[in-house]
Amino acid sequence: MDPMDLRGLVPAPVTAFTADGEVDHAANAELARWLVEVEGVKGLVCLGHAGEGTYLTAEEQVGLIRTLVEAVGDRVPVIAGITGEGTKTAALEARRAAEAGAIGALVYPSHGWLRFGFQPGAPQERYRAIHEESGLQCILFQYPDATKATYDLPTQLEIAAQPGVVATKNGVRNMRRWDTEIPVLRENFPQLQILTCHDEYLLHTMFDVDGALVGYGGLAPEPLVELIEAGKARDYAKAREVHDRLLPVTKAVYHRGSHMEGTVALKLGLVARGVLKDATVRPPLQPLGEEAAAEIESALQQARLI
Repeated sequence: MDPMDLRGLVPAPVTAFTADGEVDHAANAELARWLVEVEGVKGLVCLGHAGEGTYLTAEEQVGLIRTLVEAVGDRVPVIAGITGEGTKTAALEARRAAEAGAIGALVYPSHGWLRFGFQPGAPQERYRAIHEESGLQCILFQYPDATKATYDLPTQLEIAAQPGVVATKNGVRNMRRWDTEIPVLRENFPQLQILTCHDEYLLHTMFDVDGALVGYGGLAPEPLVELIEAGKARDYAKAREVHDRLLPVTKAVYHRGSHMEGTVALKLGLVARGVLKDATVRPPLQPLGEEAAAEIESALQQARLI
């Protein structure tokens, strides 16, 4: 199988729920179809942070993958977030995703590493086991520098060299590391697709990447495609214009007390855009309230998205 072509926008959309908290398959299919209608969208990632993937049962995860695969057909690959804590658990999760029709795997670090760090070689083994068990094409997920689950450069290089690894989603959120490590990855692995996931810091990173894999893409795909194209053209003036046009939305969605609130804000934004009818989230996420909904709607108006 040829490597997935992710050189563009890869949204990581929210998971739509009914008002009583059940997965709304019809709404998720409609959201997926809306996104892939945007020229420049190259894939969809489900079951990530924005998609509340760890809040779904294994049966719900499989059902959602099947819904998205059926909705988009062969227009773009569906990529599943793989979040299982243990290596075997994650590999079996990936096999279920492949059987449901996913093509790729966004491989999350074992979340115990966030607090305690990882032993040398453990991340490499995680990627190897997932690919061998499932055959899914893997995306190396680089966590923020502020966590203990961020990978040092040698670990990134070793993962990138493994069979089945076709891209990296880099969210290191440390521009010193970004500016020094991305060129090394490029030099050593020219075919590795570099994707930014800095939802709230897109302008700086947009000139170094093949694309963006962001939850933000599930709300504002049209201007984000513009931003990616401007970055590839090295057109700073255009990129700055798009960035500034989006800034009210960026602030309303991501400049909040917790990055997790961004998921709730994305759903409120999709309701304001008329794409979703319901902004229900699952605990431990909490609703943001009417004031936030009005703020997000106003920001979308300023960005000319509604």
